[in-house]
Amino acid sequence: MTDSRLPVAVLGATGAVGQTFVRLLAGHPWFRLAEVAASDRSAGKRYADATKWIEGVMPDEVRDLIVTTCDPTQVSATIVFSAMDADAAATVEPAFAMAGRFVLSNTKTFRMTDDVPLVIPEVNASHLALLDAQKAKGWSGGVVTNANCAAIAATMALAPLHERFGLTELFIATMQALSGAGYPGVPSLDILGNVIPYIGGDEEGKIEREMQKMLGTVEGARIAQAPFVVSAHANRVPVEHGHTVVMSAKFRQKPSVSEAIAVIRAWKGEIADLNLPSAPREPLVLAEQPDRPQPRRDVNAGNGMTVTVGRVREDAIFHLKLVAMGHNTIRGAAGSAVLNAEALVATGRLGWTPPGRA
Repeated sequence: MTDSRLPVAVLGATGAVGQTFVRLLAGHPWFRLAEVAASDRSAGKRYADATKWIEGVMPDEVRDLIVTTCDPTQVSATIVFSAMDADAAATVEPAFAMAGRFVLSNTKTFRMTDDVPLVIPEVNASHLALLDAQKAKGWSGGVVTNANCAAIAATMALAPLHERFGLTELFIATMQALSGAGYPGVPSLDILGNVIPYIGGDEEGKIEREMQKMLGTVEGARIAQAPFVVSAHANRVPVEHGHTVVMSAKFRQKPSVSEAIAVIRAWKGEIADLNLPSAPREPLVLAEQPDRPQPRRDVNAGNGMTVTVGRVREDAIFHLKLVAMGHNTIRGAAGSAVLNAEALVATGRLGWTPPGRA
């Protein structure tokens, strides 16, 4: 039988996030992983030979794919998922966009660029309109980014509250899982029985800036950032998967705890009616137990795409405090990029209709 799914590619396919893309795309109903690309030292090898597989079992359909270089002359797919190093992405991703490809990037390089949408589809799918502004660069394709993994979990938890009550000030402290550091990550003697109160790469700054952009509004060829201030602390903890964020928030209109809980429970987001394959039935789940969310118990909710919120209560300094937790390599990384690609398709930007959606 002819496979009617859209061929897609992964750049940086041999690394930790690239492998998550490969796992999530295995058996995808719309997309067929047809090409894998990585560094020159991996090019020409079978994917199974070039990759030190980290988690689970490598999908059979990718084992014999030949790794190419991250060059638009070597990769033909229209949709390209990027798990590249940030420095390499600075030249490679625009080259693909110029060549008419749509790059769904997990890399930080272009997140804060004015005309590049920084997207969580449930929160701000409307920001995909910025792709039209990218045509002024001569790009016949485009670049769409997903955010910092901790910022995604926090933003999803706060989006319904900001929409209803208007966020003005936010204090946030993160407890971030080891998988967020990539592979091989943090040395075991540094993290076992320990907490590291620092994550490099401007982690706290990314959280602060990216939340403002995602909750902002489209103004022509840029996003007007949401007018709230954020103070972030980022910590690495001995957890495998799942970033936990604790937050204290102040709003223009003070919500009661019961009002806040009702708003969180009712929220479905912008794409609830699109029936995207990777979208969880409930993007936010409110935990009833006083000791939840917990990474060990809640990280795989919604196949890793649901953010769990708990401990919503009054704050003695601000208005509310709450806890949110999400899977950092699925919802916080590759899963978000796959969902962004599905949103591109479902909103007609590729001019392609998925199987079964006539």
